[in-house]
Amino acid sequence: MRAEEVRTVLDSIGKRPTKRLGQNFLLDDSIIQRQVALAELKAGERVLEIGPGIGNLTDEILKYGVSLVAVEQDREFCKFLKKRFGDRIELIQADAVKAFLPEFSKVVSNLPYQISSPITFKLLEIGFEVAILMLQKEFAERMVAKPGTSSYGRLSVGIYYHADCEIAMKVPRHAFWPQPKVDSCVVKLTPRKPPFTVLDEKLYFNVVRAIFSHRRKKVSNSLEVDPAVSGVVRSDMRESLRALPFASERAQDLTPEMMGELSDALFELTKPSQGRTS
Repeated sequence: MRAEEVRTVLDSIGKRPTKRLGQNFLLDDSIIQRQVALAELKAGERVLEIGPGIGNLTDEILKYGVSLVAVEQDREFCKFLKKRFGDRIELIQADAVKAFLPEFSKVVSNLPYQISSPITFKLLEIGFEVAILMLQKEFAERMVAKPGTSSYGRLSVGIYYHADCEIAMKVPRHAFWPQPKVDSCVVKLTPRKPPFTVLDEKLYFNVVRAIFSHRRKKVSNSLEVDPAVSGVVRSDMRESLRALPFASERAQDLTPEMMGELSDALFELTKPSQGRTS
């Protein structure tokens, strides 16, 4: 669909693209086809699409004979989608971040950039076979970033812990209307069991949060001051924290596995103060 056609559709329903909601419309049919093909959809599968807009991606997904659940927040877009697709889709008008999402096995979506992180982790918490997501290029690069790089952070560690992730396609900004200020990427996300185990998963992610909140500080100094671990770290533990594994390193130089070792050591160190027993 060309930009002129998108404008015509929007005019017909009295809409203008809303920057706040990330309403940028993908115009390149070949990119849409390649994106959907990555999901390897099979007839009868239940597929989730978040933010279908006027339904260009929706139309391609339906060609595979799947059962499609579409979650769209915008009331006018919902009216248009209902008129365009009728009962061929199950349409839910809701904020996907807050709404209960019905059962699905695969996800194919062009996500609004501002909800990329909460939606991605919500999906991982629910579980699925594979997700093909259009995301802002910078966000996608952070998802797959490696230790020692400037993009490496909490997002990188969280994704690595939960799933295999790859950038399957780069999409230039001129493929959208209105044209955003950034390029995009299509990411393929495949959940799996964590590649390592930790003694306390909640503590692990609190440690990750704490040390990345102070990227320039040594690990021990970050743990000493950050509220994410204040429930287990006491004011008299400075020397003990300095004895933890990788205490003198900085967050960006630690692999997720090393952070797991750090978290487990902190767990063992703080067990008495938490009233835990072996």
